[in-house]
Amino acid sequence: MSDGSIRAVVEVLAKALTDRPNEVHVTETEQRGATLVELYVGAGEIGRVVGKQGRTAAALRTLASAAGEKAGRTVTLEIRDTPFDSLKR
Repeated sequence: MSDGSIRAVVEVLAKALTDRPNEVHVTETEQRGATLVELYVGAGEIGRVVGKQGRTAAALRTLASAAGEKAGRTVTLEIRDTPFDSLKR
């Protein structure tokens, strides 16, 4: 798997789940030997990404981990409801 493929997997799935895909942003950073993938969604979209009883979020984390395992990396997915634009200011 090429660099950024884990990020791409999460981004494609999250955009498919939300009503406003243009507000989905994904970052990927290395921390302590593991890859941290942060998914930012627009206001009011967090429920769609988390799903009932967290099942959708668990599935996203499983797919991200599987993509990371294929690339030989440990992956942690964190879902944030803070709009990505407000973090850049």
